[in-house]
Amino acid sequence: MVKLSPKPTTRQPSSTSLRALDAANFFLADVRDGLGPYLAIYLLTTLHWDAQNIGIAMSVMGIATVVAQTPAGALVDRTRRKRIYSIIASLLIAFAAIITITLPTYPVIMGGQVIMGVAAAWFAPAVAAITLGLVGPKALDKRVGRNETFNHAGNVFAALLAGLLGYYVSTKGIFLLLAGMSVLSSLSIWRIQEKDIDHQLARGCPEEDEQEGDDKRSGWQAILSNRSILFFALACVLFHFANAAMLPLLGQRLAQGISAGASSAYMSACIIVAQLVMIPASYLTGKLAAGGRKRLLLIAFAVLPIRGLLYTLTSDPVLLVAIQILDGVGAGIFGVLSILIVSDLTRGSGLFNTTQGAIATAVGLGASLSNAFAGMLLQQTSYHVAFLTLAALAVVALAVLWFFVPETSRQAS
Repeated sequence: MVKLSPKPTTRQPSSTSLRALDAANFFLADVRDGLGPYLAIYLLTTLHWDAQNIGIAMSVMGIATVVAQTPAGALVDRTRRKRIYSIIASLLIAFAAIITITLPTYPVIMGGQVIMGVAAAWFAPAVAAITLGLVGPKALDKRVGRNETFNHAGNVFAALLAGLLGYYVSTKGIFLLLAGMSVLSSLSIWRIQEKDIDHQLARGCPEEDEQEGDDKRSGWQAILSNRSILFFALACVLFHFANAAMLPLLGQRLAQGISAGASSAYMSACIIVAQLVMIPASYLTGKLAAGGRKRLLLIAFAVLPIRGLLYTLTSDPVLLVAIQILDGVGAGIFGVLSILIVSDLTRGSGLFNTTQGAIATAVGLGASLSNAFAGMLLQQTSYHVAFLTLAALAVVALAVLWFFVPETSRQAS
């Protein structure tokens, strides 16, 4: 292995950079996921698309992200221009949101989703890399928990505004909100000081105390031969295949027989409930993660099939919104631990972000196929069948995690 110069693992970035990272996570909350279920409502209630075409449109962004995700992760590992590329990605999403409502034709909407998908592929590895480069691996657990806490708070803020805009103004206002938050996220990223980022640590390069006597294989050979990484990726794919379509399906179900404004308000309520739960879930996960990753992640995986089952037991909109509490628990835990587990499994390889990108590619494939699969299933069957099928897949994901993915925390092992 080529020896790298020692790098300090206890970092002391400026308060300006840390506050800017907080703000970036807050505003990126609405940006990195694109329009999500609001697109389904817009296409159903405003443009009157059928379920199958809505499913395809929802999948296009995910497919574009899948294609771009691994190259994006590799670029994050190689470039020192992480801030500049992050700003460009944010502005591209703003552009795509605006053209979706100003030129709402089939090719433009699909093209806008492609743009959003390619841009969104950048954010997960870039934010994780900037965070690791700022604080170092020793402080990563709590900092990732803090990142996700601000991210979910931003989602609550965006969902509240989206609900108000959708109900009192127009569903088109939600697209303008996305564009505005894209601009604000760009300004926040710009305020992170370049001198505070250690780009070697940001790649997951070996720590100072791991430089000597490390005879492990490095690079892609080590990544692809690591069964733990492969099984973790498989578990994540199955989890997101089961999870991704649930909220859009719920949005379509809630939109039946009511106005576009009311359906947007209900969707905002679903998101707000989940995100409010994610705030403490993320914070506590960051605090507790050092004592064991797997036990916490099993909780996140276990609540998903329960959630899918509960959707079939009631048609009361209030109860359907309340079920989103489980989504908050699962997503809050997963958002923190997915980054930390990849960091654990790639420690010392210098391929932290590349591996993140590769796993995110697999996850994105599962998520994008989920929407297309659920759309076709709904077209042929019913909401109950679709939710129960997704719940069954969630059980398979839980089994893979339980039996094949080991504990990765050094403190817990």
